[in-house]
Amino acid sequence: GVLHEDLRLLLDTALPPKRKKVVLGVGDAKMGAAVQEELGVQCQTGGVVAELMRGIRLHFPALVRGLTAQSAAKAQLGLGHSYSRAKVKFNVHRVDNMIIQSISLLDQLDKDINTFSMRVREWYGYHFPELIKIIPENSMYCRVAKFIGNRRELSEESLEGLEEIVMDSAKAQAILEASRSSMGMDISPLDLINIESFSRRVISLSEYRQGLQEYLRSKMSQVAPSLSALIGEVVGARLISHAGSLTNLAKYPASTVQILGAEKALFRALKTRGNTPKYGLIFHSTFIGRAAAKNKGRISRYLANKCTIASRIDCFSEVPTSVFGDKLREQVEERLAFYETGEPPRKNLEVMKEAVVEANEVVAEVKRRQEKKEKKKKKREKRRLEALAAAAEEAEENSVMETEENDVGAKKKKKKKKQQVEESEAQGEPEAEPEENGLEEEEEEQPLPKKKRKLAVDPEQEEEEKKKKKKKKKAVAQDLEED
Repeated sequence: GVLHEDLRLLLDTALPPKRKKVVLGVGDAKMGAAVQEELGVQCQTGGVVAELMRGIRLHFPALVRGLTAQSAAKAQLGLGHSYSRAKVKFNVHRVDNMIIQSISLLDQLDKDINTFSMRVREWYGYHFPELIKIIPENSMYCRVAKFIGNRRELSEESLEGLEEIVMDSAKAQAILEASRSSMGMDISPLDLINIESFSRRVISLSEYRQGLQEYLRSKMSQVAPSLSALIGEVVGARLISHAGSLTNLAKYPASTVQILGAEKALFRALKTRGNTPKYGLIFHSTFIGRAAAKNKGRISRYLANKCTIASRIDCFSEVPTSVFGDKLREQVEERLAFYETGEPPRKNLEVMKEAVVEANEVVAEVKRRQEKKEKKKKKREKRRLEALAAAAEEAEENSVMETEENDVGAKKKKKKKKQQVEESEAQGEPEAEPEENGLEEEEEEQPLPKKKRKLAVDPEQEEEEKKKKKKKKKAVAQDLEED
């Protein structure tokens, strides 16, 4: 309903100053109402205006100078792409697509692990059939089968390893006793290798499932904390997945959320004029299981109502918190107690007032932390930029110093050359060619060999060195005589 600033500026510049007699033709009824409300200009939207707008849109490249049909098509395509990007672009931490994919993958993994572990049971059961009754759990059975291998090799030494896997000393002892008196057939080493490799795969799948469940919990606490606090992460994720997104779930009424997941039963009941279902996916929550048989429908209706409130809070709140979910959960608990004992629950208004106060405190704390993080980030960025600037200045200073030193060195060389030339002229020596002079200079610059260096040393220094050597020889001879 608020008119955009650019559109308002355009209309202010295009319309005449006397706007009382102006009637503006606008193609969209909502835009016409907004213009009339903001600027006080009478707008006409129906009838001829729609045809005129259609004609202008069709012949727009011919009406605007310098605009071709190709460029107009490109502009329309770019506008469509930007609109789609704006629709798709959400907060990275609050994307519910990952929740939908992870809960679907979790269901698929449950089916696959169940199927594969049954295959391991049948396969290994030929060799050790008594193990199925002792360990009924799928993933633990695969771990034990991989650990035991050939049952004939099981002994008292491997009892500690069995206890670590089974987490029960009585079960480990029962497995050991059953292996000694088992009626299973013998197994070849090649078949045993295949069974162990397949059970290893099943164990890795079950470990991956646990990691995926932890990931789902963390994503639900970020995207829908109130819903997950009220009904649990798994059931909340199933509701979001069945609805298509958190926004769609927030748009549903409580009656739809109550039977979400039981559509077949609903349409069958409507067709046969039977009893409609009381609950769908929310049946998996603990509240309905705890309620009595006569109160299951009532508590499911109440729980669906609270789930709708929680999903709307999660969808439209800027900073998601689990405060409202905890309060809504307390209300459901009180309603359960009311059905059992008759104790009256608190009113919804009182509970929501408390939740709003607590949520404001939590949001203020979160915003304070975010501001601190932003300040730290800005300080780090500032320090980094200062360090880069200082490094750049040092590099510039070093380059300037190097250039100055090079210039000074070149000047000194030139002065030396001039002095040598002047001396040679004063002595009356003929000037040599520049190439020869260059060679002579290079020869002069080269260091003297070792023999010549010795000759260049002063005779006094040589005598001192000889005396030192004689003293050292005498000291060595005296030491040898003492030994």
